[in-house]
Amino acid sequence: MAKFIGKKLISVIITLFILSIVIFTITHGMGGDPVASILGTEATAEDMAAMREQLGLNDPISTQYIRWVTSALRGDLGDSYVKDQTVVQAISERVLPSLQVAIFSQIIAMIIGIPLGIIAAKKKGSLTDLCCNSFSLLGISMPSFLLGLLFILLFGVQLKVLPVSGYALVAKRGLYQHIRYLILPCVTMGLIHSGLIMRTTRSAFLDILNKDYIKTAKAKGLKQSVVLYKHVMRNAATNIVTVIGQGFGQLIAGTAVLETMFNIPGMGQLIVDSVLKRDYGVIQGAILLISVFYVLVNLLVDISYGFLDPRIRTGK
Repeated sequence: MAKFIGKKLISVIITLFILSIVIFTITHGMGGDPVASILGTEATAEDMAAMREQLGLNDPISTQYIRWVTSALRGDLGDSYVKDQTVVQAISERVLPSLQVAIFSQIIAMIIGIPLGIIAAKKKGSLTDLCCNSFSLLGISMPSFLLGLLFILLFGVQLKVLPVSGYALVAKRGLYQHIRYLILPCVTMGLIHSGLIMRTTRSAFLDILNKDYIKTAKAKGLKQSVVLYKHVMRNAATNIVTVIGQGFGQLIAGTAVLETMFNIPGMGQLIVDSVLKRDYGVIQGAILLISVFYVLVNLLVDISYGFLDPRIRTGK
């Protein structure tokens, strides 16, 4: 198992190195002048030249990259070009809301998607299966912003039972208000991602149910619940874990639209604001952090394969 994990860690290091190059190159190739955003349009050419020299923007791109990577390895992502704070401080203020939305959304998606997928597989070809598949298709095809708008109109404007905008800190507003402000964005994202989890669960269960050893278990007289949850679930778990892991990474990386819609001060909103202001340091740091989260989630998924299916870690 240690050898299996070691190989995965080496793969993660290589992936992060490549990602750092891509992030740095794309960020500096966006166009625009961060110095103009800092000093404004009334700044003189001499002031702008001095600021570029101070920020190190006149150095070769390779020198800037090496300086950024070596600092990042020490936990220093530099300073924001626009805000009077470091990149780490800017990110630390925004990362918690994004993580909360992603985690609670994924929990909702799992609670809805996995049971519906199992029910649909058990009732294949029935009206129940048709309804579950219709729900799955709706979740996969509907844009998150559209579902979010419908929830805002229904629960915020018409029924007026939930807040539609903002983020309440526990320390200031209490746990109850904190949860109320998270309900709409989390349910929106959870319902969208539950469709894919439901479809993957159904497909994995149906594939395993047609295997010979499952037919043998049924022929021996084992109860259907034992067959489903002891034999089928165990063998279908790798597919389900895969889609859950990928979905969690997508939730962390793709919350910009919902954060803007529900006015949540998260990572997505931070990146959008930084791009508009050409704040290279914050853009690079935020995207790098999201990439690290995504890679680590996939690492955990890969490691879980070794526990769920011993054949994977032994290479047999």
